[in-house]
Formats: sequence, C-alpha cells, structure tokens
Amino acid sequence: MELERFEYDNKIVRKFLIATILWGTVGMLVGLLIALQLVFPQLNFGIPILTYSHLRALHTNAVIFAFVGNGMFMGVYYSLQRVLKARMYSNFLSQVHFWGWQLIIVCAAITIPLGYITSKEYAELEWPIDILIALIWVVFGINMFGTIIKRRERHIFVAVWFYIATVVTVAMLHIVNSLEMPVSFLKSYSVYAGVQDALVQWWYGHNAVAFFLTTPYLGLMYYFMPKAANRPVYSYRLSIIHFWSLIFLYIWAGPHHLLYTALPDWAQSLGTVFSIMLIAPSWGGMVNGLLTLRGAWDKVREDPVLKFMVVAVTAYGMATLEGPLLSLKNVNAISHFTNWTIAHVHVGALGWNGFLTFGILYWIIPKLWGTTLYSKKLANTHFWIGTLGIIFYAVPMYWAGWMEASMAKQFDADGYLKYQNWLEIVTQIMPMYVTRAVGGSIYLAGVVIMIYNLWKTAGKGKFIGDEAAEAAPLTREYTPSPGMHWHHAIERTPVRFALVAFVLVAIGGIVEMVPTFMIKSNIPTISSVKPYTPLELEGRDLYIREGCNTCHSQMVRPFRSETERYGEYSKAGEFVYDHPFLWGSKRTGPDLAREGGKYPNAWQYNHLMDPRTMSPGSIMPMYPWLGENKLDLSLTKKKISVMRELGVPYAKGYESQAEGDLKNQAAGIAKDLNDNGVPVNGDEEIIALIAYLQRLGVDIKQASTVSK
Repeated sequence: MELERFEYDNKIVRKFLIATILWGTVGMLVGLLIALQLVFPQLNFGIPILTYSHLRALHTNAVIFAFVGNGMFMGVYYSLQRVLKARMYSNFLSQVHFWGWQLIIVCAAITIPLGYITSKEYAELEWPIDILIALIWVVFGINMFGTIIKRRERHIFVAVWFYIATVVTVAMLHIVNSLEMPVSFLKSYSVYAGVQDALVQWWYGHNAVAFFLTTPYLGLMYYFMPKAANRPVYSYRLSIIHFWSLIFLYIWAGPHHLLYTALPDWAQSLGTVFSIMLIAPSWGGMVNGLLTLRGAWDKVREDPVLKFMVVAVTAYGMATLEGPLLSLKNVNAISHFTNWTIAHVHVGALGWNGFLTFGILYWIIPKLWGTTLYSKKLANTHFWIGTLGIIFYAVPMYWAGWMEASMAKQFDADGYLKYQNWLEIVTQIMPMYVTRAVGGSIYLAGVVIMIYNLWKTAGKGKFIGDEAAEAAPLTREYTPSPGMHWHHAIERTPVRFALVAFVLVAIGGIVEMVPTFMIKSNIPTISSVKPYTPLELEGRDLYIREGCNTCHSQMVRPFRSETERYGEYSKAGEFVYDHPFLWGSKRTGPDLAREGGKYPNAWQYNHLMDPRTMSPGSIMPMYPWLGENKLDLSLTKKKISVMRELGVPYAKGYESQAEGDLKNQAAGIAKDLNDNGVPVNGDEEIIALIAYLQRLGVDIKQASTVSK
C-alpha cells in the first residue's frame, strides 16, 4: 500500500505552549501576591482590584483555565496528530480555538478583579463569557472529532479516550452549572437556589477537577511518559479498567464537598461512597504510569523530564488517595473549611498539573525546534527547587489545618469553648502563612529558571512549523481478526465511544440531582424565612462583588463547637431564596450565617472601613471605597423582577415600590449610624452591605423566638 505524505501542524502547538508559560507565570505571581496579603493585608495598597477577595478567584481561574488549560491544549494538539497519523482537521478551527481561549482568559482577567462574578467556585465568570466558553469548547470538540474521523490509525490510542471523555463531560458540566438568568450584560442570578445550587455547583466543581485537571492530563501522561522513557504503556487491560471506572465513578463524588451541611444526608452518603471507590481506578492509573518506567529507572536518574513526570504521577496518586479519605465524615469534620484543603488542592495543582506540564515542556520544545535541551543541569535544578517549593507550601498548610480544627473544637474544663474568638486561631497560624509564601516563592523561582532554559533551547534550534510525516491510509474495509480484544470494537467507532462515555458520566448527575429537584420534601420550607428586602438584596450583591464568601462561610454545621460559637446549625429551608448559595468553602474568617444582630451597625461600619480598629490582629483587608461609592439603584427593579421569575415570592408589581422601601430602610440604618457618631448620608454602598449582614440568620432567630 502506498504511503500518504502529510504534515503535522506544530504552529498551533507553539501558540498554546507560549500561552501556557505566559499565563502560568501570571497565575503564580497572583498566587504569591495573595499569599503575602494573608500576612500583610496592606499589600492591596487600598486598590479594590488588588484586594485578596478579588484576586483569589483570579488566581484560581488563571492557574486552572489559563495555565493548565493551555497546557492541556498544547499536549492534545501535539499528541493527537501523532497517534492518529493525521493533521488537525481544520487550521482555521485551531486558530479560532486558540484566540478564542485567550480572549476568554483576558475577559476573566478584566471582569473578576472588577467584581463581575457569580461567586461560584471555578465558575465565577458571568453569563456572556460562559456563552463564549461553550462556543469555543464546541470549536475544540469539532476540530478534535474531525481529526479522529480522518485518522490513519484504526484503533484509538488510550490517550485519546481521555481526551474524548474530557470534551463531552466538560461541556455537560459547564452548561448545566452555568444556567443563569441575566439581569444586565454583566449581572445574572443562578437559576438554582440554596441546596439545589450547592449540589449543582459541587457536582460541577469537583468534576472540573476531575475532567479538566485530571482526565486530559492522564491522557497526556499516557502519551508523553512512554515517549520520554521510550517504553510501551505497562498494561492495555489496566488502561481500559482505569478509564471506564474512573469516568463513571468520578461524577458521583461531588457531594463530599458538602458533608455536614444542609444537603440531604442521602446525597452526602452517596458522595462519600463513590469517593472511596475512586481510590481503585485512580491508583490503577498511577500504577500503570509508574510501571511503564519498569526497566528505565537508570534513565529516570539521568533525565530531568522523567523526574518531573515521576513526581507528577506520584503527586496524582497521593492527591487521589487523600481526596477519598477527606470524604470520610470523621476526617471531613476536621479538614473542611481549614487550610488542610488548601494543602490537598496544591499537592495536585503544583505536583500533578505543574510538574507534568514542566516535564512535557522540557520534552516537547527540543522536538519542535529540532535541537537538544540547552541545560540538563538547569532542568535538574528546577526540579529540586520545585520539589522543595511544594514541600514548603504543603507541609505548613497541613499543619495550619490541623491547628485550626483542633483549636476550634477545644473546650475548657468548665465546658466552654477555649478559643471563642476566631482571631485567636488566626494569629496562631500566621507563621504557617509566612512559610507558605516562602514555598510559593521557591516554586516560582524554579519556573523562572525553566523559562530561561527553554528560551535558550529554542534559540539554538530552528522551529519546525510543518513537520513532514507519512502513513498508510485507513482502509474502509475491515474484518475483525479472531481473538481481537472486545474493546477494539468500541475504539474503532469514536462517535459510539463518545456516546457511551457521555451516558456513563450523565448517570451520576441524574441520580443525584433529580430527587433533590423533584422531591419537595428534600428541601422543606421554613415559614419565618422571607425574601430579602431590596436594600438587603443590593447588599448581598455587593457581598458577592467584593468576594466576601472567599473567606467567610455561611454554613453552621451540627457540631457543638460550631453551634456554641455561631448559633443554631443551618437548615435547608433557610436558603430557598438564595440565588446563588453562599455557603463558602474556606474559613479564613469566622462563619457569618448568624451575623445578623450580633454587633451594632456602627461596629459593622468601622469593621469594614478598617477591620483592625474592631478586631486587632485581623488580616481582613480594608474596604474604604464602600463608604465612598454611591449605591447604584439602576438595576434594583430588574433584580426584583428576575428574582420573582426564579420563584422568589415578591408581590407582582413590587418593583414600583422597591426603590422607596430601599431608601426608607437605608435611612433608618443611616440615622442609627449618625446617632452613634458615624457620619453618613444613607446612599453609600456600605449601608446596603450592613443591611445584608444584619439580616443573616435573623429569620431563624425569629422562628426560635416564636416557638418559645
């Protein structure tokens, strides 16, 4: 059979490669800045967009979607063409994908610091950008499946299985979680409320980790590790078991982020059970990757590329063992809302995603520029510096998590909380915050060394934009051979493969969400819980804009230590009018679920203007602009209307009197502040935020009073 000549498109790989390095550096710099702000809160320099609560979401989005996202596309575009023996389906779609993704990143970099966010973890972007993400993802999917269809290899290599699962599952997750009703061009409300919103969000949030940070990178592991080691994948059968069990089990595990919350117990238990089951396929993948290096350990000692990959796969194994352990209720009771979770996440991000990306970069750039690595010594230096950075980052955060949990739960001999004031806990973990910042600095220093090394590597070679290749065409006639593995039949039909994968990942979401949405008794109502007043609704939106939920939870769990410190534990019925939910995922500051009436208005005002005047030693940033900015009422009517469309029981036509009610409530708060020596006009943003804070938990307190 005559071979066909064609060319691989390396130019698109180079584009994503440069973007990976650029955005990775930016994302890590922002991460270092916010780590330092937890030690020196004045490092926001009084600028709203540089405040920790604004930059934290920018950091996570930059690292996940800009650094890891571009790294994923770099690896996919390089490996996909070679395992399929085909150039990408469309040069035009490749370019649309690249520039569209960079546009999304730029839009995120502008809107997140400005406070145009939804507040939902890893899904903070507002609705126009969500639509753009969906469109660009479809472009990527068409280009990928088009390439698979025109391939010259009949059977699809294992790496491509993970790419297919990534494309179909991320699309499903993003669309379902991003359903929101627009108020304006950059403001919307989630169509889900309270418990339902929390379930959907962490079904998405957990599986964003699973299908954006894990499955595509497992595909890259299956391609680049064997290539770098010049060894075949250890076990084809283990690859099959690893893939299908992983994508089926992963999708069920989201509720383990909501243990001891107001989520129904059956959903929490389901998340725990499937999380524990995940250990098997996750470690199956780790074992398959590490055993691929059997017989090549001498090369590992010499080759920095393999060093990075071995540590990456090991970090994947450690993180995927720790994750299921954290889903056990007795462990979660200690770890949740603490820095233990931060340590866990960064072992995966810095070790698994970061180190695998670095290893691929060190391997791929010499290939694209037709040369050898400029300096193995510098690459090895980067490896050891990076490893040291991970240790200095993770160990203090584990330590801090244990300290937070143990101090928060301690009672004295008389049965009273030993550390009633949250600040007593914060001050004790400050040395760990300092060490974490040092670890981040060390890790970033390694990245700088890598950039220099890769720059010099490219400089001594010549870029190969269109790489010549040849392969036999794929014949349409095909007769299965006797004894052929059953899985080959699925591999030969990529559309069928994608449909099977989609059905498997959809099952878990359907089983978890349908009962929560359809069975009314799962979310019982509480008669004393009323919709927010217009002023409180505006204050809640300011709370979201300023990212307050980044550091404060609104979920009192049913532990004596929490009910003694915060008040009555949280009920599902409290959140039926919350679009979106604001339960939080980390307590850098105390829980605010029962904040209403706890302090007078003047205390809240002074605390927002300068937290250290009310709470000496606080690491909360100042928000002076809230006392300067006038509250924008241009969308108040529309917000009430949209909330009513979402099921919040505002009376029909209430929009016409909403502004009047808002001003009357604001005037009352302003009068109280003026009477207590705080001069305000009553039209400042801070008035609305105080109104919201003073509402938190009040409905339940009223219900308790009535019942007595």
